[in-house]
Amino acid sequence: MDRSSSIFGNKMKESDVKKARSKAESMAAKYGDDREKKYHLAAADNDVIGGPLGVKVLKLSDEPLEIDKDKSIIIGNIRMGFGHYRISMAIASAAHAMGYTPYWFDLNSFDGTTATKIISSQNDLYSLGSRISQKSVVFNKTVWEPMNSEGFRKLTYNCSDQAVSELMTALYQDLPKDIPFAATHVWPAQAAVHAGLTNVVNVVPDNWPMALHLAEGALHTVQTESAYLGYKVLRGMDKSRTLRPMPDGDIAFTGHYIDHELVSNIDADCDRRIKRLDEGKAKRYLLTIGGAGAQQDIFISVIRQLIKQIKKEKAVLFINLGDHYEVWEKIKETLPELESMTTEHIDDFSETSEFAAAALDGDVSGVHAFCHKDIFAAVYSTNLLMRCCDVLITKPSELAFYPVPKLMIKRVGGHEAWGAVRAAEIGDGTFECSSVREICGMLAVMQREDSVIRFLCENIVRNKNNGVYDGAYKVVELASRGRKQ
Repeated sequence: MDRSSSIFGNKMKESDVKKARSKAESMAAKYGDDREKKYHLAAADNDVIGGPLGVKVLKLSDEPLEIDKDKSIIIGNIRMGFGHYRISMAIASAAHAMGYTPYWFDLNSFDGTTATKIISSQNDLYSLGSRISQKSVVFNKTVWEPMNSEGFRKLTYNCSDQAVSELMTALYQDLPKDIPFAATHVWPAQAAVHAGLTNVVNVVPDNWPMALHLAEGALHTVQTESAYLGYKVLRGMDKSRTLRPMPDGDIAFTGHYIDHELVSNIDADCDRRIKRLDEGKAKRYLLTIGGAGAQQDIFISVIRQLIKQIKKEKAVLFINLGDHYEVWEKIKETLPELESMTTEHIDDFSETSEFAAAALDGDVSGVHAFCHKDIFAAVYSTNLLMRCCDVLITKPSELAFYPVPKLMIKRVGGHEAWGAVRAAEIGDGTFECSSVREICGMLAVMQREDSVIRFLCENIVRNKNNGVYDGAYKVVELASRGRKQ
């Protein structure tokens, strides 16, 4: 079906459709068109999240895939930054807890295929843009912010993506057409629909409605009430006309996509934080460095401010570097006194896991830096460390929705702004602190005033009781519902 000419009943201009087709043809000329090629898949255990989340990773194979579709769910994603992997882990965790086997289907992991070539090229461009935006005020204001808030919002953008995603369908041949398929990025969702899959859930990220995230033919899930209304009426996706709304059966509000391990331990983890406050123990901060490796100047300012408190044993700092050890090298060059204060946990996920487990009820001190080349370990380490920290210091990306007290630093891209708005409104994180002065000011208050962390913990528990963090479970329910009809 041609999904570029009309989107939810909204007919596109012939010039826009022609431009979309031209882009797809250009991509095919550059990266190949393998839609007629026969690909097979096989499942392999994952050393990092295979145990705790039951994940099996799909890889290329010479033999057709054997899969029990009644007990399985495919999690379609792409390795682009850390956010989409993070959501995928949340869905996998919920599925595993509910008795299903989650199969990891990363379109950016099949070397040599058209899908991976296209996605890798776009990922490189996005990462470059993220880093430049943090170094150039002019680029950020005139290019990056407008593109991420308004450029991706246009219905014409979806028209183009739908045409390009047709080139990604070859990898779906082994999947049963009616198997539950939850996609945590729109391209796997669009490609699944183009490939003829009939039970596709498009797990929409962020809190700012954009046509970028539309995959007509799939059920769209959203994390917030405002996102539901925005997507329902396709708000602002075409400034020249009033658009037809999304049909009721194409959109559902679920709540935040959070891992079972985190949701099921919210009460216990918040009790631990309150107990540490009552006992006057050092406050624990977790600083995360995302997949694009941007914001180094902010990280340095935060660490510099905490060093004095760490030396006095009034603060502890965990730094998850993801897979960006080069960022850590630059930070240490700027702050050489860190060397003697820091215990490094490098490329040893077992050690990281043991540290996080021991820190839940044990004492910790100093600075601990974590870095893993393996992307699964790089992403999931934050999940482990979240449980034993008191405050997560992060930009308002997907982590903005997680049930841990958060200090929101400056965003990278306009679409992230509304993640901080959500956190501030439901009271589990601060508003976006958009300057170094504001960030350090909020950090000083959190360090000095116990009431802030206590307030955020109380709100997290209340939100949990209201089902705010149950989105991952609901996605799995919606994905599995199709085979029960």
